[in-house]
Amino acid sequence: MLWYQRQLTLPAMSRGFHLVTRQVIEGLPEIRQVDVGLLHVFIMHTSASLTINENADPDVPVDMEMAFNQIAPESLPYVHTMEGPDDMPAHVKATLAGSSVTIPVSGGRLALGTWQGIYLCEHRNRASGRKLMLTLQGRGQER
Repeated sequence: MLWYQRQLTLPAMSRGFHLVTRQVIEGLPEIRQVDVGLLHVFIMHTSASLTINENADPDVPVDMEMAFNQIAPESLPYVHTMEGPDDMPAHVKATLAGSSVTIPVSGGRLALGTWQGIYLCEHRNRASGRKLMLTLQGRGQER
């Protein structure tokens, strides 16, 4: 059984949904060594989240941002406002989407569906870089 773990720091991104599949794969090249396994991706923040969704149509992240803003608008009478009007809605959105995704690994590749990609969901107007903890476990490829 193989285990790998690495922290990946992504650059600061604007508010919205950003495909990060490539960065995750490049951040843990040991994926190529795993025949059968799981990759767990965990975001180490409370105002951003991770999700898997369609990666082909650029309208999808735009519509996801619009829908999340309707679900958790900044105009609600939040009590937690010390860090600005986008902070508490960011926490709500992060709770809805979640702090991690787990993806099967097969034959040295992420076993995502044809139209699937990993998204970083940035819920703050001005955020710093985000840290992801990548944990890979699995059986090595037969040589």
